[in-house]
Amino acid sequence: MATPIVVPTPLLALPEGWTAEKDIKTVGKLSGATQRTLEPVGPYFLAHARRARHKRTFSEDDRIQAQERAKKVENDEDSEISEPEDPMMLARDAKDWKQQDHYKVLGLSKYRWKATEEQIKRAHRKKVLKHHPDKKAAAGRTDDDNFFKCIQKATEVLLDPTKRRQFDSVDEEADVEPPTKKQLQKGNFYKLWGNVFKSEARFSKIHPVPMLGDDKSTREEVENFYNFWYSFDSWRSFEYLDEDVPDDNENRDQKRHTERKNANARKKKKAEDNARLRKLLDDCSAGDERIKRFRQEANAAKNKKRLEREAAEKKAAEDAKAAKEAAEKAAKEAEEKAKADREANKKAKEAAKNAVKKNKRVLRGSVKDANYFAEGDASPATIDAVLGDVELIQGKMEPEEIAALASKLNGLKVADEIKSVWKAEAERLIGAGKIKDGEIKAFTA
Repeated sequence: MATPIVVPTPLLALPEGWTAEKDIKTVGKLSGATQRTLEPVGPYFLAHARRARHKRTFSEDDRIQAQERAKKVENDEDSEISEPEDPMMLARDAKDWKQQDHYKVLGLSKYRWKATEEQIKRAHRKKVLKHHPDKKAAAGRTDDDNFFKCIQKATEVLLDPTKRRQFDSVDEEADVEPPTKKQLQKGNFYKLWGNVFKSEARFSKIHPVPMLGDDKSTREEVENFYNFWYSFDSWRSFEYLDEDVPDDNENRDQKRHTERKNANARKKKKAEDNARLRKLLDDCSAGDERIKRFRQEANAAKNKKRLEREAAEKKAAEDAKAAKEAAEKAAKEAEEKAKADREANKKAKEAAKNAVKKNKRVLRGSVKDANYFAEGDASPATIDAVLGDVELIQGKMEPEEIAALASKLNGLKVADEIKSVWKAEAERLIGAGKIKDGEIKAFTA
């Protein structure tokens, strides 16, 4: 061991004029002393105690601990990263590393793209301890180191994020096959198909990814799921399957040809993968009872609206018909009433006309009964003069006035009384200006 060297370091001098009384401010008193029991813990103390107990040096203890850790990893056959090794896999050629299943080589088949970096490293350590050429040689085995190279290549690919993403892009072992008709008859439709889309979701550029759900999912959730997956944006590039491009710079034509060939192959695989995913969606949606139920509900709602619309249209038509009939009835009644009124008016006019005629006959009859106001037989000239005055007076009177005059004359037989009534009426008309003074002679003399 190296001998420690003590280097004396003098303390720095205090500033000139510094004193404890002046430059230190007391903020409180120290608490009383308390006795406490301290217990050493932690990995470093445990390592120290282990070395002291077994009287080991640092190097001895490190070597023994490494052996125990290796033995623990090697014997951990029941651990989470342990699985049986396929003899065919052990015999594969390391040159065909692109065709090997890297997860299977490391014993991570059940984890695949979900395997963490720590799990990959642990699996690598375990495989190396078991298949390292030096260990095989120490055990007297003369096997080649092909599988050890496969282990190294698998670890190289899976610990490189870019290379691992390329490999995961073409890892068909991680795919969940769509359920068969027989499986769907016995199993849960949404669980079986849900596992398929959970597997496919690892390729999505957009997260979170909507899942299939169950029979209680809402219409919005179902539509969001199918809309998302029918426009699925996948990051799968398929470049892991590219044909190796030659590094020979002199053969540039061949290099460009290989690159174009790889680009076309990727494009074709991408199109095939999109078609595959679309077929999965078509098959899933074809058996999705929720879609059928939503369609039935939509059709029922549509039919309900149609029936309501037809009922409203029918009611509107009936109301229009009723309004039209009411209008026609009202018009007919109005017309009938108008007709009745016209007939009534006509009858009234005829009655009034007849009354006027009757009253006029009464008036003419009155002067006749008065012998035309003449002594003895009236001459034709006298009769014409009296009747002329009667006609003149009648022509200046209203029907009501004629009726009133007829009422006065009706029943009179004495010529003087009759003449007196006529005279009074003539004077009234003259006073009213309807007849000029002197125009009537038979009743004013």
